[in-house]
Amino acid sequence: MKNLTKEHKEQFNSIFNDLSKALDISESQYKVITDSYQAVGTWLAEGTQIKSLVPEIRPQGSFLLGTTIKPINPNDDIDIDLVCELRNKPYNWTQYNLKESVGNRIKEHTTYSQMLEKQKGGRRCWTLLYRQNADAKEKFHLDILPCFIEDARQIIWEQISFDNAIPSDKFGIRITDNQKVDYKTSTDITTWLKSNPIGYAQWFYQRAITHQMRLFSLREAIQPVPKYQQEKYPLQRIVQILKRHRDIMFQGNENKPISIIITTLAAKAYQGENIVEGLYNIVHTMDKYIENRNGIYWISNPINDKENFADKWEEAPIKRKNFFDWKDRLQKDVDAILSTLGMYAIQDSLTQPFGRDLIIETFSARAKELKSLRDSNNLKMMTTGVLSTAASIPVKPHTFYGKDRGAHTPTGSTKSVAKTNMSRTKD
Repeated sequence: MKNLTKEHKEQFNSIFNDLSKALDISESQYKVITDSYQAVGTWLAEGTQIKSLVPEIRPQGSFLLGTTIKPINPNDDIDIDLVCELRNKPYNWTQYNLKESVGNRIKEHTTYSQMLEKQKGGRRCWTLLYRQNADAKEKFHLDILPCFIEDARQIIWEQISFDNAIPSDKFGIRITDNQKVDYKTSTDITTWLKSNPIGYAQWFYQRAITHQMRLFSLREAIQPVPKYQQEKYPLQRIVQILKRHRDIMFQGNENKPISIIITTLAAKAYQGENIVEGLYNIVHTMDKYIENRNGIYWISNPINDKENFADKWEEAPIKRKNFFDWKDRLQKDVDAILSTLGMYAIQDSLTQPFGRDLIIETFSARAKELKSLRDSNNLKMMTTGVLSTAASIPVKPHTFYGKDRGAHTPTGSTKSVAKTNMSRTKD
């Protein structure tokens, strides 16, 4: 990385930015998803049994953090994690009562009842499958986690911002777990499992923000329906890139490194860099944030040091092995990519780690953008040969007159990309 010129760093930063944009779900997909879970929330709020508990659905996980990525196979589901927040817990309710009240209301809706993955629900969630139309572009499922919140949270809600860190415990929620021995007996909510998706999001966004970039307010980011993020912070883009590399390496493997570990280690290692420098530093330092506590691997929840995101590594050592195998492969791949020069060679170096179709899409989009800049006389070239808008040597538009018209394609164009990839096998 140190041997790269400023111009080449700029080029790689632009390429990785475009690659991560190609991983984004579209704005239309986003709208279908948010409209869908809002409709479920409205149905729940009108239910006789839980109406007085003021149910509200809001995102958690990658959808809340802005790090959701498209699946490798377009026919696979986009996984959307949600919480169904309720207030005013009845004194005699157990975890069972909470979970069943939400599930029963879902089952009262003819369509939703048919969409349930399991009529008895999962360990903690109710899952709705949105796959009725095989031709639909929006294939996703909603994992809805019932929970209780403290009424006091509304009092401090308006105070939240990037600069004004509210103590994370103010956003805690109590959730259900049907494998707990007191699932049907304990009415003491302080004994239930605690989670804090908003507190974690506050921490993540405070890690992500840079002095040069403020794209939106934290309050906007954690609304029940956050604004679609067209532009994102470098840390969000890096996490998307890491998750894609993970998905390509472990296709279909349930023991792949989990997203919360990847996201947490990336955010802890991030130092406010741009995408390419941040990516390089993260892949070389993220393992430094894995502790050893009395012989146990420990990746602490940044807002709850007693919670270990790597707790499954002890009971399933294959998960630990897969993480470190992935980390080693990731580091080698990133180092190899950043030591590559020449657009075709860079494209080739990205194909195996991130997938052929994604790289074709990425470089096709780049080719169209570069052609538009060239045609508008805004494309320039560094003395090293790197194309950029911030360079000094103008690049003249192509005219393609005569019999050779169309035979020459600008570097990185759709035609060149397609031709380069024709003989390659799929990942």
